[in-house]
Amino acid sequence: MVNLRTISVIGAGTMGSGIAHVAAVAGFTVILHDVSEQQLHQALRNISKNMKKGVELGKLRASDTTAAMARIHTTQELEVAGQDADLVIEAVLEQIDLKISVFKALDEICPPYTILATNTSTMSPTEIGAATKRADRTIAMHFFNPVFKMKLVEIVRGLDTSDETFQIAQAIAQRMGKETVEVNEFPGFVTSRINCLVGNEAMRMLQEGVASAKDIDKAIKLGLNHPMGPLELVDLVGLDSRLRNMQYLHEKLGETYRPAPILEKYVKAERLGRKSGRGFYDYAK
Repeated sequence: MVNLRTISVIGAGTMGSGIAHVAAVAGFTVILHDVSEQQLHQALRNISKNMKKGVELGKLRASDTTAAMARIHTTQELEVAGQDADLVIEAVLEQIDLKISVFKALDEICPPYTILATNTSTMSPTEIGAATKRADRTIAMHFFNPVFKMKLVEIVRGLDTSDETFQIAQAIAQRMGKETVEVNEFPGFVTSRINCLVGNEAMRMLQEGVASAKDIDKAIKLGLNHPMGPLELVDLVGLDSRLRNMQYLHEKLGETYRPAPILEKYVKAERLGRKSGRGFYDYAK
């Protein structure tokens, strides 16, 4: 841990850019990778904007943000991202085949000491690690959106994850200012199993006409003291992402996790939430 300096983040979407943000603020050199040059530019703009908000709120100094931004480097080449990394955090789409292909490639590129972490919210670090020659150095670090605000990282051991790997992942998360929980692998871990159930039930109530989206969210926020309503949260994370999570949990855990029909219908209609301008709420207004 003493010598760990460089963190590579694979995928520059919402989660990847958020992880790069907190890693850079924590003092790590960050290599942010994406196949899309446009996505990399957008990620840097978002990170800069969010850091400036941190300055305005008194959580960061302007000099800290300047230094943090200077520690972030971008690349479209996976070889560049992996060749000098002490830790790689993968943040690509929640598709097991895609994650496994990324880990196989990284296993060939990265030095033997590199730890490979997945930011998956539901999937098996054991299965992902088994595709590499370093299952003992593979782990899940599940960050939450927005990463620079949310305090928790679920650290999920695979079957062969070593104690040293867990301890390093925990120390890194804590250096980023996060609280951690240790989870033994099971589909959905702790938070996603609960969160998917709550969100799915909210969607079922909406399609049954129990209440409007606004009133369902208001009831949960004010009645159960949740900081965000379940339908607002699905709009934030993306309806397509939530559907992939639900489909995976349905496959692994059974009928309890069958996706609500309204979720599948909205995804087919490209109502994907905030990122598309419309989900359970209309953001064009």
